[in-house]
Amino acid sequence: MDYNINNDGYYGDFGGAYIPEILHANVEKLRESYLGIMNEPAFRAQFDALMRDYVGRPSPLYLAKRLSGKYGARIYLKREDLNHTGAHKINNTIGQILLARRMGKTRIIAETGAGQHGVASATVCALTGMRCIVYMGQTDIARQQLNVQKMRMLGADVRPVASGNKTLKDATNEAIRDWCCNPADTHYIIGSVVGPHPYPDMVARFQSVISEEIQKQLQAHEGRDYPDYLVACVGGGSNAAGTFYHYLNDERVKLVAAEAAGLGVDTEETAATIKRGKKGIIHGSHTLVMQTEDGQIIEPYSVSAGLDYPGIGPLHANLASKKRAEVLAVTDDEALAAALELTRLEGIIPALESAHALGVFGQKKFKKDDVVVLTLSGRGDKDMETYVKHYGEMGIL
Repeated sequence: MDYNINNDGYYGDFGGAYIPEILHANVEKLRESYLGIMNEPAFRAQFDALMRDYVGRPSPLYLAKRLSGKYGARIYLKREDLNHTGAHKINNTIGQILLARRMGKTRIIAETGAGQHGVASATVCALTGMRCIVYMGQTDIARQQLNVQKMRMLGADVRPVASGNKTLKDATNEAIRDWCCNPADTHYIIGSVVGPHPYPDMVARFQSVISEEIQKQLQAHEGRDYPDYLVACVGGGSNAAGTFYHYLNDERVKLVAAEAAGLGVDTEETAATIKRGKKGIIHGSHTLVMQTEDGQIIEPYSVSAGLDYPGIGPLHANLASKKRAEVLAVTDDEALAAALELTRLEGIIPALESAHALGVFGQKKFKKDDVVVLTLSGRGDKDMETYVKHYGEMGIL
């Protein structure tokens, strides 16, 4: 079975482009142009040079020996936390800023939840001299102050969003409104594999540098270019899409996606979109959405600002519905415990998003000779206030 996107912009039943008329020409031009531009030798050379010399790729594939010893498998961490700006988000923003310039755009907008995509967008705009506006919910601004300060230092205009529960969904709504008002000169750098076609495919392709490197690095480490398991967290799902990309149709590899259960899948305080979602349309794409019987969006909750999104990328909705990916819901408490465990066992403080992926080890058993690759999507600097508060209340810090 082919799990890639089809010519109409769908992954199975999920995907498409449901957009306001005013954006149609913009999105259609992008759809017609993106693959041709991405395949140009000059574009590839520029992208690859920036990945190497600016981002610092390839990111290491690290055999976590103490973590492996505890869980009885060969566990490798794909260290996206070591990229410039501290997360995988920079892979996509480098690609999209080059694409936007090639298409003659002069103004960049972006949405952000945890702030990593906002920082990555502000970074590439500073690099290229482009104007940058970042929409961010007031809730997230309060809990991610460090990233807000970074964005402003980089020259971005960070615009607070006060609607809804003031998080990622609401920031995305405002970014789309802006785009509708400024379609001619503005490129919207969407930060995940969400939104109207071609965004899910375009972002997945830029992030696929992750799985491309995993293939080469595993060959060097293990003498084979595939693992038994790939593990990644999913909110919108860009780091997971990049991790899975070159293995989507390789049935030897089991895909495991960790979504945010919040206080529990069966509570109202959750962001377990795949477990709780029903088919619907959000932000230009037909996918799984947390919604009421009459189609109103249910506000998600997670301790992680980057995972509390009520939808999921159509790639992941399809992988889940076709049973190609196993989806595990990881609670706040499980993620916080996993973050401390990695810190104490390996000396690596992960982002709260990545901690949800690490929470898989508490739920799933592996065999001793299994090779497991987990993408550590970001570093924990931005989440230190949350960690200090939580572990302080437990008497650990």
